[in-house]
Amino acid sequence: MFTATLIAAGRLTPNIMAEAHDRLAAAGCAPTTMAWIDEGDAADWQFELAPADARAALEGAFDRVDVVVQPRDGRRKMLLVADMDSTMITVECIDELADYAGLKPKISAITEAAMRGELDFEAALDARVALLKGLDAAVIDTCRAERVQLMPGARELVRTMRAWGASAVLVSGGFTRFAEPVAAEIGFDRAIANVLEIDGAALSGTVARPIVGAATKRETLLDTRAALGLADAATLAVGDGANDLAMIEVAGLGVAYHAKPIVAAAAAARIEHGDLTALLWAQGVPRAEWATV
Repeated sequence: MFTATLIAAGRLTPNIMAEAHDRLAAAGCAPTTMAWIDEGDAADWQFELAPADARAALEGAFDRVDVVVQPRDGRRKMLLVADMDSTMITVECIDELADYAGLKPKISAITEAAMRGELDFEAALDARVALLKGLDAAVIDTCRAERVQLMPGARELVRTMRAWGASAVLVSGGFTRFAEPVAAEIGFDRAIANVLEIDGAALSGTVARPIVGAATKRETLLDTRAALGLADAATLAVGDGANDLAMIEVAGLGVAYHAKPIVAAAAAARIEHGDLTALLWAQGVPRAEWATV
């Protein structure tokens, strides 16, 4: 059995759910029962066959409705591995740092190309950090205080999952000076990120080795899963950029969150409209069970 979860906070109607049934039936998926998770916000259709066809039939069929198709059993995950920039927070930290140096347009263009998969991540990171050489290191804390905002739903997602015993790891191609306080504020167990090297009171223009990139993200998911003795299916990974693909592809549920096209095309699920609480509805969790923040 499989589940198709339709998510559209405040906009999901019985008519949409009825049309979803018809689309599943026409695709040969053999829909059986429908149940609201939160009426008007999220609901499930259970069906018996052809999950790939179900996804094709439902994704993009309804205005501003996200769809997650997955096996019915084991929806509540016991490990979350998440990207930070543009996933758990609303900005790309290196672009915001660059703004203090008057270099945001130049650096953000490189960031965007790297996240689309058009540039090697490590080389692009080195190139961007080199441009920040000489920037006052005190700007890091200023930038964090003035520019970094949590993504809506981040706290609810992480704290609700941890409340049922799941583990949560933030793995970022960004920097520890941002990732560690962000992880603590949201409620992650730990954070893994790159270390910006400092010469005296200024950025040296280099990043400590090894660089945290796609391979580290994948290895973190696999190693943590093994250490916890979890099945593949018990893991959830979420990110938006090309350097997140490796972990998204090996997770039990790999989610592209407001992601670049290369990631959205490859991920098992896409959240394009909702915030991070969509991943609680995708796990079948009603609002009444979300952690209060």
